[in-house]
Amino acid sequence: MDIDVVVEDVTSLDPELLQLPEVSPVAFKASPQIAEDLFSQWLSLSETCRLVKSLIDDAKTGATFNALGNSFNVNAAGSTSLPSMFPAGSAPPLSPRSSSGSPRISKQRTSPSSLSSPLKLVSEPMREIIPQFYFQNGRPPPTELKEQCLSRTNNLFNSHMDGLQIHEFKLVTKEICKLPSFFSSALFRKIDMECTGIVNRDAFIKYWIDGNILTMDTETKIFEILRHPECKYLTQIDFRPVLLELLTTHPGLEFLHSTPEFQERYAETVIYRIFYYINRSGNGRLTLRELKRGNLVAAMQHAEEEDDINKVMRFFSYEHFYVVYCKFWELDSDHDFLIDKENLIKYGNHALTYRIVDRIFSQIPRKFTSKIEGKMGYEDFVYFMLSEEDKSSEPSLEYWFKCIDLDGNGVITHNEMQYFYEEQLHRMECMALEPVPFEDILCQIVDMIAPEREDYITLRDLKGCKLSGNVFNILFNLNKFMAFESRDPFLIRQEREDPTLTDWDRFAHREYIRLSMEEDGEDVSNGSAEVWDESLEAPF
Repeated sequence: MDIDVVVEDVTSLDPELLQLPEVSPVAFKASPQIAEDLFSQWLSLSETCRLVKSLIDDAKTGATFNALGNSFNVNAAGSTSLPSMFPAGSAPPLSPRSSSGSPRISKQRTSPSSLSSPLKLVSEPMREIIPQFYFQNGRPPPTELKEQCLSRTNNLFNSHMDGLQIHEFKLVTKEICKLPSFFSSALFRKIDMECTGIVNRDAFIKYWIDGNILTMDTETKIFEILRHPECKYLTQIDFRPVLLELLTTHPGLEFLHSTPEFQERYAETVIYRIFYYINRSGNGRLTLRELKRGNLVAAMQHAEEEDDINKVMRFFSYEHFYVVYCKFWELDSDHDFLIDKENLIKYGNHALTYRIVDRIFSQIPRKFTSKIEGKMGYEDFVYFMLSEEDKSSEPSLEYWFKCIDLDGNGVITHNEMQYFYEEQLHRMECMALEPVPFEDILCQIVDMIAPEREDYITLRDLKGCKLSGNVFNILFNLNKFMAFESRDPFLIRQEREDPTLTDWDRFAHREYIRLSMEEDGEDVSNGSAEVWDESLEAPF
């Protein structure tokens, strides 16, 4: 019989389905036979037999049914309730119920849908249409913006139906693309992939509008124009066309047209400065994210608007290049464009210690690009000089932190600081200066930095303090250490007059004045500003 089939599945019975509040579920789990006996007794009832048969008949005919609902109705309609396992009047009292009830009862009360039939169809909620927010090839321009761009494009190309040559493309770059004019050559070559020497209206529209460059932000536009199609980053060589056009067209750099060798050095220095500050990973691959986080685009816009290139102090100042190049030329005694340890130790009137110079030439803070053992190239010197003269910048803090962190474990301990300070102490004694014990120096450093832990200093501690650069001066630059101890009022007044200037800006300004005065004095002593010995003097 069909009921017998049901009885065979009694071993898989869930005691919760019996719904006997006077019997603890723990008792069922401890003695499964109790549940089986109660279930067998329930099946023997005539009401149960009629219920099961009616459910089976409904299932055969395909009629909808609710098993749980029917079972409740039978219990409610008939006065026969489930038999109790205890004799009448001998059941133990139930524990007091909380207002929320037992977990099982609460679950049933809070989710009435659990009582409905599993066969009942539930209508799906209406789906909300989410507009597309990712476009693999860039967001298409809105209709209004596209029409405005097309109108300006038509106006410019109407008088040049055959297309524009590279020297005629500057107006398109500036008026339509809203980019600095010295990007015109790079943009022209990006569109003229076949090197025909002509860019017509259709080719420009295909690249700028149909390629969705129009809707990109300025940083992304510049990134897409400069990068090679197979690369997802920019290298130093990608900036060369832009710098060469800047040198050719900027009124503040016209005086260099007669000295192409210094045009080349200027372009190199600007590119090195860009990667020093913007390429935070230091791998020579400038990503779009790094470009957006930096201030390069703002500096380029400033260079476009400002005729005096020396007022564009971020990256492009010629005076800054002059200072860097002259410093390198002074140290490079044999003018082979390489510097060794003995050359570098003379930097800043022998301000640095031998120990810190050894760390620099061990290439711990940065691998040299010279590829010659024991020699530092011009690019390496630019990184060193920017780090030495502006220890408040993050690249500088990272550079010197790697030098002081002897074991490379990411922290600077007291022993590591003492190792570098020992030479400073010795130099003070040799110069008849009053030596400052390391214990006093250590207390001063801890007070300045206020590290999270007093037994070591992390890079995070240094970046969170405006006086971090003084820590490195104390450890390996005696001249700056003495200046810090004496609190030069002239330097303090300079900082207060223009707090927007960096330490590098102030240093470069002072050095440029000094170098220019020295050059003027040498020219006067030689009797003519037109005569100078290239083998002996800096080439300016």
